[in-house]
Amino acid sequence: MPPFLNRLWRHVRSTVAPVPDISATLWLQTLQRYPFLAALSLHDQSKLRALSALFLHHKEFHGAHGLVVTDAMAIDIAAQACLPLLHWGDPAKALAWYDDFVGIVLHPGEAVARRKTMDEAGVVHEHTQVLLGEAMERGPIMLSWEHVANATENTARGHNVVVHEFVHKLDMKNGEPNGCPPLPAGFMGARTGRAAYEAWWNAWEPAYQDFREAVIKAERFGAERPWLDAYGATSPSEFFAVACEAYFVNRERFAQEFPGLMPVLDTFFQRPAHAN
Repeated sequence: MPPFLNRLWRHVRSTVAPVPDISATLWLQTLQRYPFLAALSLHDQSKLRALSALFLHHKEFHGAHGLVVTDAMAIDIAAQACLPLLHWGDPAKALAWYDDFVGIVLHPGEAVARRKTMDEAGVVHEHTQVLLGEAMERGPIMLSWEHVANATENTARGHNVVVHEFVHKLDMKNGEPNGCPPLPAGFMGARTGRAAYEAWWNAWEPAYQDFREAVIKAERFGAERPWLDAYGATSPSEFFAVACEAYFVNRERFAQEFPGLMPVLDTFFQRPAHAN
């Protein structure tokens, strides 16, 4: 590592110490596996490395069905989980967004969950649901390692199960997720909290409705399928998560598809104008 990067790393680490280091070898391997991380500036990579180290210090990984979670796997997940928090200032305060849970459960592949739903007549129905990941309110996060590891193909498609589930945690800070996380004071120039939320929904509501319509046309009438994952059409909270994963891993394509959401997400995630 060049001397100036070593100095930068020590400076950033000094804000979060004492926590164990992430080895330079493992960190570089993570950057090589995920193109959207490798595309970050050297300064942001160093900040992300320090933030990820603090994240790993406070979280516990568990492998399901005999899966052994290696250090490299944990670092891969930590880096992607911390990406939305990268520009939120003090690392400890930024990671407070994730303070309602400790455990992260990795399945080798897709997980099957048993669900119960009640219809309008009050009849309870049982069914199974295939999951790539799940964020539980005030509970752990579950991820499919198969889909975490499939970086190249997923990046091109704007998919990222880690970002998806961790931004659900941001959305849950207001309680039941609804597609709008807590907004900071003065968001988008708003003078009141109510005005901030109005600014949010003025951008998100038409984007969501247009996307739902495009998905319906594709599924029912054979129109061209939207680039963004159709799962985002199931609810505003899922649209927020699906949009965020695409925003972080394939920013250029996302900007083409949803130009109206770019300034909103840039503001919320406090992305500097000079960032990659």
